Amino acid sequence: MDANTARWAQQLMDSYRDEGGVNASEEPGLPSKPEIALLCNQLMQLLFPGYHDGGPVGRLELSELTKDRVNGLAEDLRRVFQAVLAGKDDAGATATVGKLFNELPAIRAMLQTDVEAAYEGDPAARTRDEIILSYPFLEAIAVQRVAHFLYRHDIPLVPRMMTEWAHVQTGIDIHPGAGIGSHFFIDHGTGVVIGETCRIGAHVKLYHGVTLGARSFAKDESGRIKKGGKRHPDVEDGVTIYPNATVLGGETVIGRNSTIGGNVFLMHSVPPNSLVYNEEAQVRVVSKSSKGETIDYSI
Repeated sequence: MDANTARWAQQLMDSYRDEGGVNASEEPGLPSKPEIALLCNQLMQLLFPGYHDGGPVGRLELSELTKDRVNGLAEDLRRVFQAVLAGKDDAGATATVGKLFNELPAIRAMLQTDVEAAYEGDPAARTRDEIILSYPFLEAIAVQRVAHFLYRHDIPLVPRMMTEWAHVQTGIDIHPGAGIGSHFFIDHGTGVVIGETCRIGAHVKLYHGVTLGARSFAKDESGRIKKGGKRHPDVEDGVTIYPNATVLGGETVIGRNSTIGGNVFLMHSVPPNSLVYNEEAQVRVVSKSSKGETIDYSI
C-alpha cells in the first residue's frame, strides 16, 4: 500500500467516525440494498412463478420448487427482520414471517384483480401474460402490497427499502404505508408518486406523472418537520386520474367515480361523479406550405 492509498483510506475512516452513515456492527447489521433486491426477486418468483425465472417452470417440479423457495425466503426474511428489530424481538420476527406467508395467497388474489384491471383498462393489452411480463406497474404494486403488509405489522425499514427497489426498477414511487384497494391500474406508470397516508379505493386508474402528495408539512416550535399525521389525499372507488395531474393534502378527498383531467393541480376535495379539468388554452395551427399566406386552423 503506497502513501497516497493509506492517506485516502484514513481520510475516509475519519469521515466514517465523524459523519456516520456506516452500516457496521459486530452483530448482524442492517440489510443492504442487494439483500433487499434479492428478497424482492424471490417474492416475485413466488407471486408469479415462471415469469421471473430463467423460463417457464415445469408443472411437475412446481410443488418441490415452491417448497424450496418458501423455505429459503422464510429464513432470509427472518434474518432481515431480526436485524432491523436489533435482535430485541426474535419471536416477533418469526411470527411476522408466518403471518406474511399465510397472507401471500390473499395478496396473489388481489394482484390478479390488478392484472384484470389492466387487461380491461388498456386496449393495447393483448393477453394477461403480456401484462405480467411487461407492465411495470404490476411489479411496483406487487412489491408494495407485500411491503404494506409488513408496514402494518411494524417491521421497520424493510418495507421502505422494498418499495424504493421497485421505484428504481419501474419509475413508480408508492410508499408502503399507502392503502390501495383491488383492481388497481397505473397505465404507463413513469413518474407516479403515491404518498404514505394515501387511501385509494377499488377500481382506480392512474396515468403516468400523477402525484398524490402532501400539501404542506407542519413544524414544531424548533422549526423541525413533524412526523406522522394525515398528509396525503384519499381517492375513492372508480376514480380515474389522467397524466401529470397533482392532488395534494391530507384533507383532500376525490369522490367516487370522478375523473381528474390531465395537468390539473388540485388541493381541495371534489364530490362524487365530478369531472375536473383545466380550461383549454387556444391552440393555433397554421400552414407551413403556403408562401406569404397564413391559414388559421384555430381550435
